[in-house]
Amino acid sequence: MTDIEQPLASIHADKTLPADSWRFGLIALIAFLTLVDLFAAQAVLPSLVERFEVSRATMGLAVNASTLGMAIAGLLVAFFGGDVDRRNGIWISLALLSIPTTLLAFTDNILVFAALRVLQGLCMSTAFTLTAAYLSEHFSAGETSGALAAYVTGNVASNLFGRMLSAAIAGIGGLSLNFLIFAGLNLLGAALVWFSLKKTASMMRTNDRGSVAKHIWRVHLADPDLRRVFLIGFLILFVFIGTYTYVNFQIVALGVAPMALGLVYLVFLPSIVTTPFAGKIASHVGSKAAIVSTLAMSVLGLVALLSTNLPIILGGLTLVAIGTFLAQAIATGIIGRLAMSDKAGASGIYLASYYTGGMIGSLALGQVYDHLGWNACVFILITALGAAMLLGSSLSAPPS
Repeated sequence: MTDIEQPLASIHADKTLPADSWRFGLIALIAFLTLVDLFAAQAVLPSLVERFEVSRATMGLAVNASTLGMAIAGLLVAFFGGDVDRRNGIWISLALLSIPTTLLAFTDNILVFAALRVLQGLCMSTAFTLTAAYLSEHFSAGETSGALAAYVTGNVASNLFGRMLSAAIAGIGGLSLNFLIFAGLNLLGAALVWFSLKKTASMMRTNDRGSVAKHIWRVHLADPDLRRVFLIGFLILFVFIGTYTYVNFQIVALGVAPMALGLVYLVFLPSIVTTPFAGKIASHVGSKAAIVSTLAMSVLGLVALLSTNLPIILGGLTLVAIGTFLAQAIATGIIGRLAMSDKAGASGIYLASYYTGGMIGSLALGQVYDHLGWNACVFILITALGAAMLLGSSLSAPPS
């Protein structure tokens, strides 16, 4: 790809190991600042229920309304992102993200809150999809898995430290201060992208804009392996959102103070260590076996969530996090390898499916939790992962 500049300003073709570490660390930091808002509000969900005086299911749906925006933006980028410069698209999205984040600090209306979360999702998903395509297009086949794993690692870190930071700030200064500080992080992410990424060529050039949609539907959605991976992504976030949204209420019921929930999310810490190895795992055992085995680990974690013993629950949450984040990184790598052209379109469809799963998980599991209880939620989550494992086992094992 001789017409495309190096993705990071000071990295050259003769990369050394320290340079790779610095580069992947920067990728992880960009991911952290892109997605830090996505799940941070879950750490203060019980406090939000009190502030808005609504049911747990309603507040859970409002908090996770961001996933609706994520899904919509994923499709928009898939269809119309062909001529978007990556750096400009990413930093502008993150700068705009600070606007709804700021407004969240000043609303007491649940509908406005949900609408602002949707707008956050639109901005986050645009930045995420453009960055995922950027990495797939600018790294060699051997480096792509490592780059995408670094990006998902930043996602893991945003889950952990975003939740902990949200709970801590809300506990000290209240919910409004919490959202204002996160708006500052949005602007920091925009600045980081502006200074660290170079302006590049567009994702895909075409003389016929209508051929973009035709290409997406006839090539990406016609590929049976891509369709399976899209569905696997749907089920991964269905399980992740369903688990980490409503387990909060179980943990509070065991005596953990609402503002101490941030410490509970130390369960994500091992995932920061394990997720970077996703590419190596896929290369060693094959993508198909890697997907199935990592999801099986998450199933074991879900079984542990049927316990009423807090240490066992925390152990289960740790396994769910490790398994789902590894599976997500592996699935993202598969998308990058299977989509030989228009990687932005493939990434957009995958992320649209992924975040639609999160939205439906929030909606469906909230109703199940309110009417049938936590154990029923866990059984549904296990069933969903079982379906994802069946899909993974039927993949044609793309080259790792």
